[in-house]
Amino acid sequence: MRLLFIACSRRACELMNRTAGLWLKSNPADEIVCKVKCRSLPDISEEKSLTECVGEWFDKEDALVFFGAAGIAVRCIAPYLGHKSTDPAVVVIDESGSFCISLLSGHVGGANQLTRQLSGLLGAVPVITTATDREGKFAVDEFARRNGLVITDWKKAKEISARILEGETIGLLVDAPFRLMPEGEVPEQIQIVEAEGKERFSAEQSCAQDREKLQAGVLISPCGIDKQPFPLTLQLIPKMVTVGIGCRKNISREKIGLAVESCLSENHILGEAVCKVASIDLKNGEEGLLAYCQEKGLPFLTFSSKELEAQEGEFTGSGFVKQITGVENVCERSAVAASGGKLLCGKKIYDGVTVALAAGKGRITF
Repeated sequence: MRLLFIACSRRACELMNRTAGLWLKSNPADEIVCKVKCRSLPDISEEKSLTECVGEWFDKEDALVFFGAAGIAVRCIAPYLGHKSTDPAVVVIDESGSFCISLLSGHVGGANQLTRQLSGLLGAVPVITTATDREGKFAVDEFARRNGLVITDWKKAKEISARILEGETIGLLVDAPFRLMPEGEVPEQIQIVEAEGKERFSAEQSCAQDREKLQAGVLISPCGIDKQPFPLTLQLIPKMVTVGIGCRKNISREKIGLAVESCLSENHILGEAVCKVASIDLKNGEEGLLAYCQEKGLPFLTFSSKELEAQEGEFTGSGFVKQITGVENVCERSAVAASGGKLLCGKKIYDGVTVALAAGKGRITF
């Protein structure tokens, strides 16, 4: 995680530096950038106005932590506010270190959790005002953030939260390839509903008596669906699908994109469920593949022919592919290697591009 610390006075600067040191001791993999805007510290103070500086930083950081007055932070971030799904976490710590306030993007951005952590480091009082936290109830957006799930409909997410706050029990149906196993104590506001199908979702197969009792619920599934298991259904998409790709040399980004989209569509899998792309190391410099992954913001993993050959399972073989690459199948084996799981879809051929899909076992935590 990358955090931007901003101090607005000499005393705040001292607290900021101390906090940064404490944070990095506990979170050495994180990156902290410290900035100062203070007339009494001209040598290190930013030249631009604080509002202008915040505008440059706002969309680039995971979290902004202001050391100073909450009013200053509010005025500085106001011109740049977008939506809770994209805004960074914003936290304010007063210059004495007495209070730590979750100001913006408490759940999805992680500001509430960050507030708790910073308060623990400084011995400050955490100030968290979101209703579900205040009432100690399940928060669907926080649940989604913690488990890496994509929220498909923010209006429905808001309605789900409102119903929980009113005391309604919400259903939860997990339908993902090879299942996502729940861990931790299930909140009392949540009732887990089982589906008969273990590897493919069938909304009509969920328990009829549960569907009659529950008027709203959450569906965790990577699949595009027509029927909804609850009268009000919010779908959360798990990012758990790996795309394995084999292709001709110098294939275009456009052809790769069309091939992947076609394979996902044929298997009723939503694009948001894709978490990575994989291939053989001979494709490390394949410009079309690299451009596609960059466009989609997906990591690109490659494996040697020996690593691919070592994968267990039944794969579609090709003598021609083995002659060129040293292994009889690239897309299927690379998808399995990168996912650590099993194939969802075997090799499909699309105009010079082969595509396979795989997914590993996962967990969801409450």
